[in-house]
Amino acid sequence: MSKQTASFAAGCFWGVEARFRETPGVIDAVSGYMGGHIDNPTYKQVCAGDTGHAEAVQVTFDDQQVSYRDLLDVFFDMHNPTTLNRQGPDFGSQYRSAIFWHSEEQRDAAQEKIREVDASGAWPNPVVTQVAEAGEFWRAEEYHQRYFEKNGGGFCHV
Repeated sequence: MSKQTASFAAGCFWGVEARFRETPGVIDAVSGYMGGHIDNPTYKQVCAGDTGHAEAVQVTFDDQQVSYRDLLDVFFDMHNPTTLNRQGPDFGSQYRSAIFWHSEEQRDAAQEKIREVDASGAWPNPVVTQVAEAGEFWRAEEYHQRYFEKNGGGFCHV
């Protein structure tokens, strides 16, 4: 097994985490915050919109079972990547669409996938997904982890 890490933001992290957890080859998916400018932010701080963080999910995967490109397919299939700072009823920069890359190969694959999605005509507007180098990932409070498993409910994404 070869463990790799990938990080994505696609709106509310509850649904993003749940979708990645059900993906074969994914070892773990953890809800948290990424892309901001303060250390150890809280949910309340992130929701206020002042920290610059996105609600993100850090995915640990076995690249012998699922490729990073496969994870990109899951990511683009689960949300609308053309709405700036919004997914469904959730709005604010913390709900932005973002791919946080951990290697130049991931960065290049993400940029290529965005070009493919744009060229496909699947969406009437261009993709606005941010592609940024992964910084510190801050694990969200425990009540956010495996939220749907603990509380019931379905996906809050496309």
